Amino acid sequence: MSVVSVKNISKSFGALEVLTNISLSIETGEVVALIGRSGSGKSTLLRCLNGLESINAGAIEIAGHQMSKKPTALRDLRRDVGIVFQSYNLFPHLTAGENIMLAPVQVRKLRKAEAKVEAQKCLELVGLGDRFDAYPDMLSGGQQQRVAIARSLAMQPKVMLFDEVTSALDPELTEEVLAVIEDLARQGMTMVLVTHEMSFARKVADRTIYMRDGIVHEEGPSESLFSNPKTPELRSFLRAELG
Repeated sequence: MSVVSVKNISKSFGALEVLTNISLSIETGEVVALIGRSGSGKSTLLRCLNGLESINAGAIEIAGHQMSKKPTALRDLRRDVGIVFQSYNLFPHLTAGENIMLAPVQVRKLRKAEAKVEAQKCLELVGLGDRFDAYPDMLSGGQQQRVAIARSLAMQPKVMLFDEVTSALDPELTEEVLAVIEDLARQGMTMVLVTHEMSFARKVADRTIYMRDGIVHEEGPSESLFSNPKTPELRSFLRAELG
């Protein structure tokens, strides 16, 4: 069953059209990677799925929510659709645990004691069960990113969106964050990843979508797309990325 349905969406910033007539669907439990050069529309598409960018045409249904500009509808949608960015956006004056507790208390209306238990569980899921009381400046970049993932998981989302979450990290820290995402994939979390980690996309994503100039240029099961790209544009892109 489709948990994400995108029908003929377009998005412009002024005169610049960045997404053109895009349609796609994603099944429950599926992991989809979005790849392509900078400026191809990947991150804009991801932000449209969370309502952070409004679309100019078309329709989006995600996790049972029709995309709408109404604040109440957007709030309901974001309860079920988590998003993690390359910048961690943790509150520096709150501990890791307190950062994670914030939304469950304010949005899900959990009591603080319940939210604390939930936050501890989420930290354990990302391998940071012993860092509940650590402030962000006491954590490495990779650990901060894992706290950001835990913060999204605490909302119990039906879909997780990841926007280049490792691009600010060095290789060792990248590995620890990717391991968390791979673990979530094994657990059946529906995910859409914008990534420049080609080997990770090939290994973990069920399907990969190659975007170019604001359109879906080529897509398919990850293994076949990487091993046998159909278009010269994708072949050239993969040559440049994989060396």
